[in-house]
Amino acid sequence: MVVQVSRREEAALITLNRAQALNALSFAILDELDAAFDEVASSDARVLLITGAGDKAFCAGADIKELRNRDTLSQKRGAEKGQAVFSRLTALPMPSVAVINGYAFGGGLELAMACTFRVATANARMGLPEIKLGLIPGYGGTQRLPRLVGEARALEMIMTGRAVKSDEAERIGLINRIIDGDPIEKALIFSREFTGYSLPALGFARSAVMRALDLPVAEGVKIEADLSTLAFGMKDAEEGMAAFEDKRKPEFRDE
Repeated sequence: MVVQVSRREEAALITLNRAQALNALSFAILDELDAAFDEVASSDARVLLITGAGDKAFCAGADIKELRNRDTLSQKRGAEKGQAVFSRLTALPMPSVAVINGYAFGGGLELAMACTFRVATANARMGLPEIKLGLIPGYGGTQRLPRLVGEARALEMIMTGRAVKSDEAERIGLINRIIDGDPIEKALIFSREFTGYSLPALGFARSAVMRALDLPVAEGVKIEADLSTLAFGMKDAEEGMAAFEDKRKPEFRDE
């Protein structure tokens, strides 16, 4: 199995263990990721970390050899498969963090962008180079990149295939933070800024923000009102407000 699922304290950890191929994606690996997301979704993990084996690559993208000599219908189904698997990652009940520890190109960057957050080592490089092969991104890159960095920067990266280093990626909003030292330990430290809060409330927040990208403000605030009301009705909200009044740390139970 290339996709390995393990546990690091409160975090589930998915590792793409194909370092000799820079952790490149194949259609079989997409199936493994899909099964791994099932396992994580049913666990009690409070966050999912995703990384690549070794120190050279998070994921260098699709396995180009698999794309040769495919008919048009097979290619369309392959793109839809990748999109569906990555959409499952976005919809997991817990937040996710891509730990980008090297190259994240093509499908690798698309995998990272499907996560809630992205952190990267200083040596990381990120890009969507499909245009250099006469192609365009097919696993959601044309949709998620402009939502993160804006239309102009997304068009530049996609239409030139230019890769960005970590400092530029942080500046334009592609990643949340540059990390040094042990990548997983630093990702855990980053994750603990939110994993202590109520998971349902975190989910409501994620959903509200994601809806904001697709709806006019007038419609988005209606959804915000619905989701904030759902949060208010939870036991965690009562605990949070009581703890505030009592000047103590809340004990959320995800209820």
